[in-house]
Amino acid sequence: MNWTFLRIDLVRNLRDVANVAFVIGLPVVMYVIFGGAFGAGDDVVGRGNTRFSIMCAMAAYAGSVATTAVAGTAAVEMLQGWGRQLALTPLRPRGFVATKVVVALSVALGGVGAVLVAGLVTGAKADPPWVWWVTFAVAWLASAVFALYGLAIAQIFRSESAVSIASASLVLLAFFGNLFVPLSGSVLEVGRWTPMYGYAGLVRYPLMQGELVRTGPGAAPTPDPLWALVLNFAAWALVFATISVWAVRRGRRRQ
Repeated sequence: MNWTFLRIDLVRNLRDVANVAFVIGLPVVMYVIFGGAFGAGDDVVGRGNTRFSIMCAMAAYAGSVATTAVAGTAAVEMLQGWGRQLALTPLRPRGFVATKVVVALSVALGGVGAVLVAGLVTGAKADPPWVWWVTFAVAWLASAVFALYGLAIAQIFRSESAVSIASASLVLLAFFGNLFVPLSGSVLEVGRWTPMYGYAGLVRYPLMQGELVRTGPGAAPTPDPLWALVLNFAAWALVFATISVWAVRRGRRRQ
């Protein structure tokens, strides 16, 4: 990577106050709403309580929203000719993708951290204390996969609507990723193959250890083994990384 380009791109994104406020504020507001509606009391969920479980889901959403939005701005940059300008430098497509991922993770740090702080002050509980730290680390670092997702969408559509497309589709992915409401039956089985599921499952794993919330009087859904969550995450990360690098290379060719 080119560290000068990384520094300039990071400062430029942090100066976009409206975008930074959105990617940090939205998940916190959603946590407050869902936590207030479903997290009352001290119901035990895994190694913590219901509020902590909701906090895990919103931390995962915060990380994915932040990284997708920041990386998705690459579409606007391409329209402004920035991609052609970078093509004249020694920066290779893999370096460009890696730079965008690091910048997106830097912004996601604030979003994930804000949700965990909100959880801490509103009664989210987990024991032992390391569950907090591991949840934070996974929610933040693993959100890099959605930086690749946002970059892939941006490079494919190459229009100002690319960011909107990526953000809107993220809501659907979050639903199938079991973030908003506990899934069951055939919907859950479909969700297990979607990009958000592995990431969200890894964020919740320190708390739930693969167990899923029961949605009715029947038997609880089959737990998710750690290897299945890792496989889902790694497979989609590879898919998005391949598409991103390919799309950047395609955009640099003369038409």
